[in-house]
Amino acid sequence: MDNGMSGTIRGGQLDRSRQVALQVHEILRERILKVELVPGTVLSRASLQLEFGVSQTPVRDALMRLQEEGIVDVYPQYATVVAKIDIDHAKQAQFLRLSIELEAVRRLTEVAPAKTAAELGEILAKQKTVATPESYDTFDDIDREFHRKLYERSGILQLWANVRRQSVHLDRLRRLNLPMPGKMQMVIADHEAIVEGIASGEPEVAAAALKKHLSGTLSIIDVISAEFPDYIRV
Repeated sequence: MDNGMSGTIRGGQLDRSRQVALQVHEILRERILKVELVPGTVLSRASLQLEFGVSQTPVRDALMRLQEEGIVDVYPQYATVVAKIDIDHAKQAQFLRLSIELEAVRRLTEVAPAKTAAELGEILAKQKTVATPESYDTFDDIDREFHRKLYERSGILQLWANVRRQSVHLDRLRRLNLPMPGKMQMVIADHEAIVEGIASGEPEVAAAALKKHLSGTLSIIDVISAEFPDYIRV
């Protein structure tokens, strides 16, 4: 894949005051979600031990967590490889997000819509400054910040972590979609419509804008599958 994505494993810096296995899991998970580790990449336990300077146990535990999330496949006595993107899982994650976030934006149009729109607008302004091919990582991070704010302002922030755990395959699809021509501009336009919908105080206007936004990636799944046939499990 172009755009600087590859199957290489780069060195990671660990904080020895935190649980090591958890950090190895977090680092590898982030690389998989950003498609830096592409489907089919072999994750060598020996190489990971050397990279992170840890023993076999935390590496094994981290890989087990990734297997439980469905983003690596473990073949006993053979190899652990980055799993293909599961479209069915992505669709279920989208359903979950729609269910929660549609209710959230409806609620936000009725409870301090001006304040919510202002806070979302500040995040959107930051996102506009990094809408370039060189800034995919930052753009994607700010995108998550925008949606996290919906949960925070709705008083359901604890649900955010649950949604993030369920969205791994959807996030990987979105990452493949992000470098496609016009995608970042479309995200910004959608976010603008969501902010305007909330500010309007009209629940269904905000809900319609959000629904369009969250349906974007899966609406072109055929295009993504054609571009990356070896990455997708249908």
